[in-house]
Amino acid sequence: MKKEILFSELRYKAVRSSGAGGQHVNKVATKIQLLFDVANSAAFTEEEKSTVINKLANRLTKDGVLLLSCGESRSQLKNKEIVTARFLMLLQQAMQVDKERKATKIPHAAVKKRIQNKRVQAQKKESRRKPNVD
Repeated sequence: MKKEILFSELRYKAVRSSGAGGQHVNKVATKIQLLFDVANSAAFTEEEKSTVINKLANRLTKDGVLLLSCGESRSQLKNKEIVTARFLMLLQQAMQVDKERKATKIPHAAVKKRIQNKRVQAQKKESRRKPNVD
């Protein structure tokens, strides 16, 4: 992943934010939307692209564009910094390779203990029943 190319491919869009702020909200576009076209990015190799697309599939649009937005702050600059940091963290998580799970065998002692506990519990329940007088 080439960060210089990555940052040059990011597109930011300022939109009006909702929420607290009174009249300020109605006249200033402080919410930032970050758009990143994963499918056509030159910052990734084909293998990296496929990994990112697979891991972030539920966050991508139909065109393969990643859309993140931030309207936490009343400052456009702060929102831009927050959404960029969030974007980098998201990409970093998507690029991590999950360790392959190794199946382990259940120890014989653990199986024996579980069955013994089941027997004890069954006997306890059995002793609480009313005696069968026939």
